[in-house]
Amino acid sequence: MYVSSFFGTDGIRGKTSLDALDEETAIRCLEEERTLTPAFMRVLGEALSHTQPALPGTGGVVVIGWDRRPHNIALVKALTQGLRLTGSRVIHVGECATPTLHHAVLAFEARMGCMITASHNPVSDSGIKVFDANGYKSTRTYEQDVSRTLRQLASEDREVDATDRALAAQPDEERFDWPRLTHPRWLQQRWTLFEATFGQLDTARLQEPFLLDCSGGFAASWLAEWLTENGLACTEVSREVEALNHHCGAGDFSPTQTWTHEEAAASSHALLKQLKPAKAGQWVGAALDGDGDRCLVVEATETGYKVVDGDAMGALLMTSGAARGWAFAASIESDVALMGYIASLNDENTCAETAVGDRWLSFYLRPEHGGLFEQETMPRCLGIEDSGHAVMAAPYPSKSGRWSLVGDGAATLCAVLLASGKGRLGAFNRGWKRRVSITESHRERWHPDADIHGRVEQHLIHALNEAGFEAQSRRIDGEDNLLLIHATKGNHVVSYGIRNSGTQAKTSLSLRLSPGLEPTVFETTLGEIKAMLVDVLTGN
Repeated sequence: MYVSSFFGTDGIRGKTSLDALDEETAIRCLEEERTLTPAFMRVLGEALSHTQPALPGTGGVVVIGWDRRPHNIALVKALTQGLRLTGSRVIHVGECATPTLHHAVLAFEARMGCMITASHNPVSDSGIKVFDANGYKSTRTYEQDVSRTLRQLASEDREVDATDRALAAQPDEERFDWPRLTHPRWLQQRWTLFEATFGQLDTARLQEPFLLDCSGGFAASWLAEWLTENGLACTEVSREVEALNHHCGAGDFSPTQTWTHEEAAASSHALLKQLKPAKAGQWVGAALDGDGDRCLVVEATETGYKVVDGDAMGALLMTSGAARGWAFAASIESDVALMGYIASLNDENTCAETAVGDRWLSFYLRPEHGGLFEQETMPRCLGIEDSGHAVMAAPYPSKSGRWSLVGDGAATLCAVLLASGKGRLGAFNRGWKRRVSITESHRERWHPDADIHGRVEQHLIHALNEAGFEAQSRRIDGEDNLLLIHATKGNHVVSYGIRNSGTQAKTSLSLRLSPGLEPTVFETTLGEIKAMLVDVLTGN
């Protein structure tokens, strides 16, 4: 029997409330009001214990980390309570980045890891990302199992003594020093590997001091100093921000976004307002998101600044140094996936188009059996999203010749800094892209069986055929509600995509065009589609 999942694009997210609720009410609050409570987290912990099998040698250990959000400690205690009441041994590593938590799962040989975060969402939100024993994020099938088990548990009478509940909310072990000691050391190891692949650091196109905005998150306390020690003078600008993600970080930037000097200076954004004019083409700063798993670079232009997004960074990495013969993946919103740019660089390269979310990049790139890579040299794998997620191979802790896959904003920044003096960034002709959103969308109304889904599909195919293109719908694993239309005419490619956000109450529409196409007629069709959807998705 199908059971709707609580999980979205990347875990579970919602506004947080510390109201004392029963479990069934807590479930309704998440489903109907997008509100996450300790009661929900407690029963989620129980469901995770019941559904996550332990791999050989992992025992029952679950590692929990979190970012700096006001309600996270209460949510962590509730999750810990549910896990320990059902037999899991819980280790808290404290405040960290999402990639740090990934690394902790492997280092502690845990059966599961839980990161309490809502990534780039406002600080009023929080959520959870779940990792398996190999450091990969949860699968759709597993999320269905967890959701089904959670609903069953919430309907049962499971009275627990108040004293036992209080004791269970405390972890079996606290390792709050572990992230700050380990992540810089791990990054240093990766820096050496990146140097061998992309070359030595060349600061010729990098303005110093290079401004770094870690969104007020974990990396704000150490990354700027670490980069300075490795040859690039850096200044962190987000240490004094009011709250995580508040007027700072990559979450406030969009791919291909630009600003004039005047717009940047007048901005309230911590990074933009401190930028200084520079020679066009120089990189002047970079921003990570709140949980540290993605990165966007800012480049100076003749009149101001622009974002160097994941697409451009991916093209740079793949044209730098010894970057040949790589397996490559990019999401459905990526320009490089649309045009097969990476595949065309070298016959040995392969390119795949995946669902949105860095976990889908990892699922495509990982070994067929779903485990870790077993080889002496760093696997040549790269997954890119235009939002700044970049998935690359990382060394397994304490075991030479084993490699995992992870998206780490700090590591992404290191790789592109090393590649910046060698890669052919200007050779990437990205075409044209437009993305619009319908906010406060009733997302449950957009699905393949809905009448509006069929009407929009017919409208798009008809419009493309009228323009002389051959159009067809495509399916992408992991995007159950996606409508993706690709159309070709000669060497030209057009793509429309409509999907529900997995993290917010909105539905996104994207239009991508290969180089040389005039966007006007396609933009008109995009406007027509948006009008059709607004009527259905935002009405009573």
